Amino acid sequence: MPVKILSVDDETDLELLLTQYFRREIRKGEYEFHFAHNGLEALAMLLKHKDFDIILSDINMPEMDGLTLLTKINEMRNPALKCIMVSAYGDMGNIRQAMNNGAFDFATKPIDLDDLSLTIKKAIEHIKYIKNMQKDSAQLESLKGDLAIASEIQQAILPRIFPPFPENAQQLDIAASMHAAKDVGGDFYDFFRIDDDHIGFSIADVSGKGIPAAIFMAVSRTLIRATGIRGGNPSDCITYSNKLLATESVDCMFVTVFYGIYTISTGEISYCNAGHNPPIVLKADGTAMELPMPQDPLVGALEDMTYHDVNMKLEPGETLVMFTDGVNEAMNKDFQEFGDDRLIASLQKCSGQNCQQIIDSVKADVASFVGEMEQSDDITLFALKRVK
Repeated sequence: MPVKILSVDDETDLELLLTQYFRREIRKGEYEFHFAHNGLEALAMLLKHKDFDIILSDINMPEMDGLTLLTKINEMRNPALKCIMVSAYGDMGNIRQAMNNGAFDFATKPIDLDDLSLTIKKAIEHIKYIKNMQKDSAQLESLKGDLAIASEIQQAILPRIFPPFPENAQQLDIAASMHAAKDVGGDFYDFFRIDDDHIGFSIADVSGKGIPAAIFMAVSRTLIRATGIRGGNPSDCITYSNKLLATESVDCMFVTVFYGIYTISTGEISYCNAGHNPPIVLKADGTAMELPMPQDPLVGALEDMTYHDVNMKLEPGETLVMFTDGVNEAMNKDFQEFGDDRLIASLQKCSGQNCQQIIDSVKADVASFVGEMEQSDDITLFALKRVK
């Protein structure tokens, strides 16, 4: 596209002078000159055609002078529109005022066309820079909008109705939350009914941050749910999920997963911990016990890995509290981590509370510890309590 230049001058011989000097650029389609003879005429053209790039304006003109025209152009708030002001060499007061009012550059009469050519080229470079910045800004705003929608979608695919199984409210309590460090996150939690007496549940943490982690999170969550809902042992579910994820993994992404099956009638849990933080059991008397460290590898990195089942049992009043490392590795301004000991101490204060109260209490303790430090990782908590 040619650079559109509007020359505003009451001296008609300037039109011939410019078209003759810049004839090569005009023929090549690089420049496109338009002419007005006073500020009012120029303003009308600017309002009708909003794609001018450069205004080459005399200061002293009838009907509307160049300084007034410059003020009107400023009101259009188009930073990519550059004004080059022209006046007699002795009119430095008006030239200085024009520069103070936002003119890009100036030229003095009689016009040195070689110098004017350099000034126009310099203005074009500034215009290109500003237009590129505007384009980048528009793309950034579009990306922000897309991320906001993606964040809503990500939250929507996580279960958000608590208690999730009202028909078992006298036996089972569940609550969970996920707070992403960025617009979208790589953590997830999930739970679903397998049959009348069994609930599948999981918590996971995908490697990395942002959009790639969020996509891998959605795929992992869907795969584990679709596999687990068919029944079978937790280790079978994780083995199958690992095989598929490792085959399709991009950039060596992986996910740590704690997946379990809870028996409502007995409180028994069969679980497989694939490289995830060991959950904590909050007992009815207020003591807390961390489960054994995981022996099985994380999911999605290598095919043909072996996974194992572990069995445990929740007694009435006991709560299994699961979390991602955004909780225990949260840092304060002194770069100290919240840590497992503080997490256990925080949980021990929650004796007798329901799952939602436990999660809210831990989140409040983490927020108080971190203070004004920016959140560096997704924070996800999941609590499952045997009521009776």
